[in-house]
Amino acid sequence: MVSNNIELTLKTLPENPGVYQFYDKNGKLLYVGKAKNLKKRVNSYFTKSHDSRRIEVMVKKITNIKHIVVNSEADALLLENNLIKTRRPRFNVMLRDDKTYPWLCIKNERFPRVFLTRRVIKDGSEYYGPFPSLKTVKILLGLIKGLYQIRTCKYDLSETKIKAGKYKVCLEYHLGNCLGLCEAYQTEEDYNRQIESVRQIVKGNFKSSLKAFKQQMKDKAENLQFEEAEKIKRKIESLERYQSKSTVVNPKISNVDVFSIVSDESFGYVNFLQVVHGAIIRSHTIEIKKKLDEDDKTLLELGIVEIRQRFESQSKEIYVPFEVNLGEDVQVVIPKLGDKKALIDLSQRNAKYFRIERFKTMKIVDPERHTKRLMTQMKKDLRLPKEPRHIECFDNSNIQGSNPAAACVVFKNGNPSKKDYRKFNIKTVEGPDDFASMEEVVFRRYRRLLEEDENLPQLIVIDGGKGQLSSAVNALDKLGLRGQISIIGIAKKLEEIYFPNDSIPLYLDKKSESLKIIQQLRNEAHRFGITFHRQKRSQQAIETELENIKGIGQKTALDLLKEFRSVKRIKTANEEQLIKIVGQAKTKLIKDYFSEN
Repeated sequence: MVSNNIELTLKTLPENPGVYQFYDKNGKLLYVGKAKNLKKRVNSYFTKSHDSRRIEVMVKKITNIKHIVVNSEADALLLENNLIKTRRPRFNVMLRDDKTYPWLCIKNERFPRVFLTRRVIKDGSEYYGPFPSLKTVKILLGLIKGLYQIRTCKYDLSETKIKAGKYKVCLEYHLGNCLGLCEAYQTEEDYNRQIESVRQIVKGNFKSSLKAFKQQMKDKAENLQFEEAEKIKRKIESLERYQSKSTVVNPKISNVDVFSIVSDESFGYVNFLQVVHGAIIRSHTIEIKKKLDEDDKTLLELGIVEIRQRFESQSKEIYVPFEVNLGEDVQVVIPKLGDKKALIDLSQRNAKYFRIERFKTMKIVDPERHTKRLMTQMKKDLRLPKEPRHIECFDNSNIQGSNPAAACVVFKNGNPSKKDYRKFNIKTVEGPDDFASMEEVVFRRYRRLLEEDENLPQLIVIDGGKGQLSSAVNALDKLGLRGQISIIGIAKKLEEIYFPNDSIPLYLDKKSESLKIIQQLRNEAHRFGITFHRQKRSQQAIETELENIKGIGQKTALDLLKEFRSVKRIKTANEEQLIKIVGQAKTKLIKDYFSEN
């Protein structure tokens, strides 16, 4: 039931873009959301049935609603992002990766220093970044110091103090890392030209610096200053090596931000590529935890705003895989082909790899969380009523009806439980009838589990299409288990997933973890079944050949086969070889038998 206070608020909400806030009875902020139409969006929480349990729980807790009207949906997105970051409501998505990042600072002072920092101070200095890793900024800083003589001292190099001779050159000057600013050996104009070159390199523009160095090298060579020319040549090579580490794209594509998203049932992963002067100079991915089953559009918009604020991006053009609303100040492009589409594909690949790495880490650090995520995904993908913590898979093996056998493999929490594997000899079926064999095996397996009061699986997987699946379902019907255990079939050719009484198969994404688990089950059942089938054939071969010899038992036959590998070799073996294995008496029996036959 909706309270009178809430009902009144719902009726009086404006139909404008804005941000709404839900509060509980203690005045604690539960959720912040944006809307193109506040009235419609907020009313939907109280008038629609929700699939998500979290939404149901949140709606029951709401006792107060507040809203802020803005000019556009884009403004609402920015306001929503800021409120989420500052207030951290319980039911909102959680932006991970909010650590302090390293920046490159060009200090606001006479003869500016260039250094690494994690603190951004609003003192007029220039800050470039943040960089995704400390290693990246250290490499860049090392490059700059190798190219230019930038001071590292913290002296106040005012014109008055330098003229007064307050400072003396230090070791950095004698090493060639500084040109002696403190004693006015380098002019302010010359030093500032170096700083401007540093700015261009940090921004990703290597062209002007390379051009300047090449001209300097040429001038030195023409003046026969070959040692100096060689030093500049090494700087050019260093700069070109650093430039080549950036992924170079079409030079016509410049000053563009590229965003993409990959998501699963719990998280969204938003990747950002920054393209400057035809080269990718930055790649960064953030993880966004879902709280209320947010769709990819919502997560991507939130991720774009967060990343652009964090990296202080001023780009007026962005590439994305689908339509997003970011306001009129930004041009949104959805590439369909060519170099622009290749950038989107590259961004998505980075997001996927980030997601895979997170899963690998989770599997090691928090295996229970990994298992829970995997089981939740399977439940969703296969439309199951419960998480399939216990899965059993069946496979038949026979060659034209000979030596029919079947296998059942068991997976618990997504991993093989080999102690629970079972083999079956087919007892009631004559000839090669896979359907009848499947029905027999499934019936015997679960009749026994019922008799012994053992736990039943949450999911049965049948290796085969509609026919084998129908036979297995018949067995469950006979046992009264229909509806108690979920059952599916997987056909090998196109990896089609079949459900009982549904002629239209389900096709899971080829990279889906749910499909990979099912394939692993199917392959393991096939391997286990084939191994058992071969054992039966080998045993039959022994029985039909060697055990026909009076006085030769199964153990003796196995000893001979282990040594000679085949019956044909046993026939051609000489007496000395046979005596070593089975003794003189049995050797005579074998030789007499094969000579008569």
